[in-house]
Amino acid sequence: MKTRLFILLILPCLSVRGQQANNFDYWSYDSAIVWRGVQTFLTCNGLFTSERSMDQIESQEWAYVRGKPGVVSDRSYLVDNELKMVSIGGGDSLPTMRAVYRQGLGCVMLAPDQDASHIASLPILDLPERSDDPNSIPWPNGDLLPAGPDFEGIDGEALARASEWAFDRPADRQNTLSLIVLHKGQIVVEKYAEGVEMSTKTRTWSTAKSIFVTLVGMLVDEGKMALDAPLDIKWLPVLNGQHSDPRDQITLRHVLNMSSGLYPVDNGLEYATGSGLAYWAGASSSEGARNRGLIREPGTHWDYENYDTILAVWAMKQAVNNDKAYLEFPRTRLFDKIGMRDTMVGVDRFGDFIFSSQVYTNARDLARFGQLYLNNGVWDGEQLISEEWIDFVRTPAPSTSDSGNAYGGQWWLVPDSRVDVPKDAYSTNGNRGQFIVVVPSYDLVIVRRGLDFGRQGFSQWDLTREVIKAFQPREH
Repeated sequence: MKTRLFILLILPCLSVRGQQANNFDYWSYDSAIVWRGVQTFLTCNGLFTSERSMDQIESQEWAYVRGKPGVVSDRSYLVDNELKMVSIGGGDSLPTMRAVYRQGLGCVMLAPDQDASHIASLPILDLPERSDDPNSIPWPNGDLLPAGPDFEGIDGEALARASEWAFDRPADRQNTLSLIVLHKGQIVVEKYAEGVEMSTKTRTWSTAKSIFVTLVGMLVDEGKMALDAPLDIKWLPVLNGQHSDPRDQITLRHVLNMSSGLYPVDNGLEYATGSGLAYWAGASSSEGARNRGLIREPGTHWDYENYDTILAVWAMKQAVNNDKAYLEFPRTRLFDKIGMRDTMVGVDRFGDFIFSSQVYTNARDLARFGQLYLNNGVWDGEQLISEEWIDFVRTPAPSTSDSGNAYGGQWWLVPDSRVDVPKDAYSTNGNRGQFIVVVPSYDLVIVRRGLDFGRQGFSQWDLTREVIKAFQPREH
């Protein structure tokens, strides 16, 4: 009976991949809707979250979507500054896609059949803005820097070369927006591209996963979640009768290690179905994540899936067990604690965090976050996350042992094949070149923000290799 149940769970998913093998593109319409949604969403956040000009958005944000189906190449879009809404479409067979800015959360994607009349139903984060002035508060809690950093023992020329290496890319599709290097907590490099300022917030993409796992660690430290307990998940579809669901064996550790064993949906069709529908087309992120069949034993196979992270987000929501406290949780428990004033986490239209990708922030806030990890979880004398949790995120997922041990718990690790960077380094990794690299043996945090596009090749480990040339390793 269990075997028959297992087959029923995965057959609908197998039919999707079977269609993909056919020469006919069954997903062209869906793909066009999703890519139009990408353009709409990036434009909305570019204008109202990042506060960038339309010229900047067209030249940089749109570089990522240029030439994709459903995308407009001219200015045939509508910006409603009063509603803070962007609409694209209306002159072809595709639906108009809309995204609207919501207080404290950034832009929220509407479903294709929704319009401005649905805005009132969307979530907001109703917390007062901090009243203190960051420019009068010393770094790292604020933005007031000392008269000059201590460069003793630092090779200034090598550091300048590393900075030039990051910005003067030989590939025209690698666009560095900002670079910050912290040494022993001090900013020793801070550089921005033209049109980018210290306060400019851009999307972190999957660097959000490493921020998210920090919040999960807080709940694990408090005993409200457990790494090796089954997820508190009501799977979809709901099974009739007395049958047990084989997905109940999936634990928090499994999904944080990207080893759930669930059917993959983000490999090849991520801009037509799967998490792409939640990111860019207004679908429910949690329902999509919970509606996948088990095809492997959990913990045995590594597969990078946004929905694995989203499952952990859903489990976090159940652990917090209060919708208002859930929306406030990232800010009250992490961002406000370490001075991340310019950071906001996006949600889907149902109020669920899309913490696998949708965080908007600036380079300094990411540097603060990296410094928290370099401090072994301590900030202003308070242990915000335990050293045990940091050890977990830095420990290779067992399922990566045959492929280089390059992934831990929502953080990336130095691959076994790299011998030119310290093995204790670990990194976030977001699309378009979003990196925070923590190098404990050199007392370093490196932040690189980018708007890369097309065939991307910027390597955080190459950047780390260049930066450490300017420093001496920590004395033990």
